[in-house]
Amino acid sequence: MAERLHKMLAQAGLGSRREMEELIRAGKVTVNGQVADIGAQAEETDLVKVNGRAVRFRVATALPRILLYHKPEGEIVSRDDPEQRETVFDLLPQVRGAKWIAVGRLDFNTGGLLVFTTSGELANRLMHPRFEVEREYAIRVRGELTPDQLRQLRQGIEMEDGPAQFESLVEEGGEGSNHWYRGVLKEGRNREVRRMFESMGLTVSRLIRVRFGILTLPPRVKRGRWLELETEQVATVLKWASIVLPSAAPADVVRRKPVIRDAAERKRSAPPRRARATKKSPLRAPSKKPPNPG
Repeated sequence: MAERLHKMLAQAGLGSRREMEELIRAGKVTVNGQVADIGAQAEETDLVKVNGRAVRFRVATALPRILLYHKPEGEIVSRDDPEQRETVFDLLPQVRGAKWIAVGRLDFNTGGLLVFTTSGELANRLMHPRFEVEREYAIRVRGELTPDQLRQLRQGIEMEDGPAQFESLVEEGGEGSNHWYRGVLKEGRNREVRRMFESMGLTVSRLIRVRFGILTLPPRVKRGRWLELETEQVATVLKWASIVLPSAAPADVVRRKPVIRDAAERKRSAPPRRARATKKSPLRAPSKKPPNPG
């Protein structure tokens, strides 16, 4: 059965659907010797090549992997940086026959939860605007919003790239000139939180993402560390995202235990230490489940 080419490539673990569309648009993907066009379809029996290398499409028999990374400020979410800065991909664990896909981005000065997965389909479900997946942030601001400004940000404001609003925005207290807020958005536009506060004349001095959809940042995962989800937790995330589980999952797949690792330790010759599993589950039911794609 023929499927959209960019979807098949994403499901094969080569990247997100958007990244696969960019490869197709650049003429780097061929189907049976012909350069593919955007919107092209293919079957598993077709000879598909990316950058001249054949892609093998296999029926999924195991769950994809999901990793939660506590990004510190000062790292970029990119594999290729002309300035040679540290990237979030530098010290992630290796995966065979796939690649880690970053679910959304956090800018250079923003820290907190960054989700990685080997599933292009899951990454698309979490990132695409039509699924309206919630992103929750802890926001420290120099100054304080007035009651009227809080109301405006909740009801929606107009910005240069379109309307924007917080699904919820509550005060979290503060000391001196700094005040904390907890805000939830259903999209991930560039510097959106910072720009919304700037429109009110306030500067965000610290920004931390604490939740992405059903996934929360476990308290024990400190900055620069990552945690890989257990098999059962991965299955829960896929079901929540309305993704059909592989035929062999979860009963026939190898159980993966949660491991918290310090990325910096991978530079040393000794293997990274294995921490005890976090007691608090990183899964949390958000206010709304992603809708079926229809």
